[in-house]
Amino acid sequence: MDNLSRSPRTLSARPSAGRNRRIGEVVRHVGRWALGAALLGAGTGHLTTMRQEFQAQVPTWVPLDPDVVVLASGVVELGLGAALIAAPARFRPAVGGVTAAFFIAIFPGNISQYVTGTAAFGLDTDRDRLVRLFFQPVLVAWALWSTGAWRAWRTRTGN
Repeated sequence: MDNLSRSPRTLSARPSAGRNRRIGEVVRHVGRWALGAALLGAGTGHLTTMRQEFQAQVPTWVPLDPDVVVLASGVVELGLGAALIAAPARFRPAVGGVTAAFFIAIFPGNISQYVTGTAAFGLDTDRDRLVRLFFQPVLVAWALWSTGAWRAWRTRTGN
């Protein structure tokens, strides 16, 4: 069937798969940059104006001075934020994996804040602290998705 015999609706009904793929890549890159910027902001807060707020999240069972933990995690966040934004494409899946692992590693601090009822970052009710716990898996998924780590893992495992 030639183009003249097709209805106008058929010709313009769906954009090409290539265009959709490019839009998806742009969205992924914007997501990666946004996550990188958020980590740069959080890392800066760890080292400056929000140190006490972050110290409130360090579980009491951590055998280090809470300020040392906050400063170290701030430096890590700055490094991860910069890597998310600036890493060459071939390293992005690894950066995404490391970033996801970092979000998993700091999750006990969020749990501790909920369990101990510690108010910080405006989270002054148990409900608010509980709701926050559900955002950590979102951050893990965001790191894996926006860097292509998820796709790289699926490709390696054949899924």
